[in-house]
Amino acid sequence: MILIDNKPADTATLVRLYPEDTTESKILRILLSDEDGHKFSSEDRLDFELKLRSEIVKASEALYRSRLAFKVFRESFCNTDYWVRMPDGGFALKERVKPSDAVRDIYKNSHKYGTECATAMLIIYYKALLEVFGDEAFDELFSNIYLMNWHRIETLIREVGLMRSASIYLPGDRRYFKNPDVNPETPEWQGENVIDLGGDLYYGHGAGKHRAETFIKMLNRNRADGADESAYLMDTVGNPNYDKLYDVHSRTRTSLTQTA
Repeated sequence: MILIDNKPADTATLVRLYPEDTTESKILRILLSDEDGHKFSSEDRLDFELKLRSEIVKASEALYRSRLAFKVFRESFCNTDYWVRMPDGGFALKERVKPSDAVRDIYKNSHKYGTECATAMLIIYYKALLEVFGDEAFDELFSNIYLMNWHRIETLIREVGLMRSASIYLPGDRRYFKNPDVNPETPEWQGENVIDLGGDLYYGHGAGKHRAETFIKMLNRNRADGADESAYLMDTVGNPNYDKLYDVHSRTRTSLTQTA
């Protein structure tokens, strides 16, 4: 069930707004079929979340098709035309480089980059936000990008680093496969950050695009000797604060229109 301004949404009208095979339509139908009420203060806020989630899925699919290498932090590398590789293995935006150009370069020249799965998740979020906000607003809002892990996230998307329990799961959610009995000699297999693509498909950098069963099998092959606890998909999700981003998007769009 979807509530708009605390009133049941016009289901038929909402469904007609999004073509049937789109990510937006798939998310909408999950929300409508859930007995719990999912509240949005306006249709515009619902539309914004649907579009951003759709772009997260698109950015994940594009990264899956790219040549971005999987590397642990000590072996990470990047295109130094746009980024500075820091001692901790993270990538800092180079001075006098447009953030929009730097993010797009990761997709355009993916063979010049290598990093691990948490950083890949941040790359996905930034690419999705770029497509929704547009170059000018994105460059203004995300001028100090540092690509590494959940401890180095810009304020506007800090919530993506927090995992919370969820009653339903939607395309665009960040999920995590945990390997509690990981082999200590391969700590990189302690778990896998993934983006939910819908239909029991997930993308994880270095692991690929698979169903949950396959991710679990991959992690189980990297358990300690004598391990008896299987890897599993946690029942938590990580997401940006869509309401906060909508407010920023609206203010930025208004400001750019007035100064045009």
